[in-house]
Amino acid sequence: MNVIVLKNNLKEALSIISGARKESGNLPILKNFLLETQGEKLKLSSTDLEIGINALISAKIIKEGSLVIPYNIFNQIINNLTSERISLEKKDNSLLITSDNYKAKISTVSKEDFPIIPEIKNKKANFCECESDYFIESLSSVVSACQVSDIRPELSGINFWFKNNEIKLAATDSFRLAEKTMSDKKIDFQFEKEFSFIIPLKTASEIIRIFSLKKDEKIKIFFELNQISVESENIKLFSRLIEGKFPEYEFIIPKDFETEAVMDKNDLVGALKLSGSLSNRLNEVKFITDESFKNIRVFSSSQEFGESEYLLPAKIKGTVAKVIFNWRFILDGLKNLKNQSVFIGFNGEEKASLIKSADDPSYVYIVMPIKSS
Repeated sequence: MNVIVLKNNLKEALSIISGARKESGNLPILKNFLLETQGEKLKLSSTDLEIGINALISAKIIKEGSLVIPYNIFNQIINNLTSERISLEKKDNSLLITSDNYKAKISTVSKEDFPIIPEIKNKKANFCECESDYFIESLSSVVSACQVSDIRPELSGINFWFKNNEIKLAATDSFRLAEKTMSDKKIDFQFEKEFSFIIPLKTASEIIRIFSLKKDEKIKIFFELNQISVESENIKLFSRLIEGKFPEYEFIIPKDFETEAVMDKNDLVGALKLSGSLSNRLNEVKFITDESFKNIRVFSSSQEFGESEYLLPAKIKGTVAKVIFNWRFILDGLKNLKNQSVFIGFNGEEKASLIKSADDPSYVYIVMPIKSS
C-alpha cells in the first residue's frame, strides 16, 4: 500500500472511528484499526465487537493495499504533524509515515487477526432515510432519559417503534420517559410490518457525536433482526441491538390531569436553576400552585445551606397541586422543547406528570414525582 493523504482529512476520520475501540480486555487486536484502500479512497475501520465504524476519505492511491496498526500511536503522530501532505507506505511488516520534516516507522498487525465488521445484506426490506439534522435532533431529545441498567438491559437503550407510518423513539430509566414521534413527512421509509428494536445507549451517543458533524447530508438507517447500520456518503456505523422487549409504556402516558399549567420555558428554566442551587442532595424542588391560579411557587430547601422560593407566572386550571420533583430531571426535558410555551400536567404527589410544548404533540416527557416523607 502506498497513498498520499491530507492531514486534516485523516484527523477527521480518526476522530470518527475513535468511539469503536476497546483499550482494555482480552483482545489486544481491538486497540488497532484497519487502514485500506477502496477504489480511489482510503478507508479507516475500527470495532469493539459491539459497534463498528467505517470512514472514507479522499486520497491519492499510488498502490492499493491494507494494514492494521495501533490507533493511539498513529493518532498521536498525525495530530502532531505540522505538514499537511502525508505519505503512508507499507513495507514488509511496517508502515512508513513521511511528511516534509518527519518520518516514522510503525509495526503493523496481521489483517487476518482483525475482526470482520458485518454488514446488513438485505438493504431493501427495512430502512429509512432522512436529513441527518432531523434524525440527530430526534434521537438527542430522548437520550437523556436513558440509563444503562444491568438488572433490566432492555432499558439500556433507545427503542425504535415503526408503527402506522410513524417512527416513535422512546427511552426510560423508570423515573422518567421521553418519546419523540418522527413525522412521515420528513422521512422516507420502507418496512414490511409493525416492529421495534432497541439500540444501545453507547450506539445512540456515537450516532449523535458522529453525524452531528454532517448536518447537510442525508443518512440512511438499515436494520435487521440483530443489527442496525447508519450510513451517510462516507461514513457507516454498525451496531448490535439489545435483546429483549422494551416495556409497553403507552398506558403510563397520562391523558387527563388534575391540574394543568402553561408557562414560559425560560422563566421555568430560571426558576429551576435558582431553586436547584439550594436544593438537598436528592435535588428536590417543590411545585405549589397558588389559589389564585396565576402563579406556581417553586420552593427548595437544604438543612445545610438554606431555602429559596421563586414565583413563576403561569396560566393554571384544575385543582391546587403540591408536587416534588428532581429538578434536574425536569430541566432535561425542557432542553428538548423547541417552543417557548410549556405545558405541564400534574396528577398529584404519586402519579406521573407530563411535560410538552403547548402546541407540539411530537415530543412528550413523563416524569415521576418524589414522594414526600
